[in-house]
Amino acid sequence: MRFEETPLPGAYRVWPEPIADDRGFFARTTCTDEFAARGLVGGFAQSSVSFNARRGTVRGMHFSVPPHAETKLVRCTGGAIRDVIVDLRQDSPSYLKSFAADLTAGNRCALYIPAGFAHGFQALTDAAEVLYMIDRAYVAGSARGLRWNDPALDVTWPEPVTVIAERDLAYPDWSA
Repeated sequence: MRFEETPLPGAYRVWPEPIADDRGFFARTTCTDEFAARGLVGGFAQSSVSFNARRGTVRGMHFSVPPHAETKLVRCTGGAIRDVIVDLRQDSPSYLKSFAADLTAGNRCALYIPAGFAHGFQALTDAAEVLYMIDRAYVAGSARGLRWNDPALDVTWPEPVTVIAERDLAYPDWSA
């Protein structure tokens, strides 16, 4: 695997390094030891999938608060998405800054999202499927969100928004 640091400290793009032959290829997508060598969470307690039928669907911006803040490894396994993270760590030099990456079934890139970040994505294709690896069990009472178009976040979505949950529409603007 190849780890590529993003401009937001602690967040990485993780690229598989395929070994190819006549059958196709084989590549590791997670390795506890390789994550730990970089000081990253490498054990994931939960795995979830999100299927998005229509291009333009937005999910997010979601996060969990301590003591149940989640670290995630997100990968697109079908179609394509624009994945967006926002650093909500008040002591971070990248506080309230965002980073976006196109994750596709073809590029097989994953985004490592440390605890303390909000996360959301937009489907760039119909039938976009997203796999989440999460380091702890979900605790509903710790779940929070920010409005997908909050001006404080300065997030630009590449497509018109076609589908979004009522819950995501109702989230408040950020206030520290």
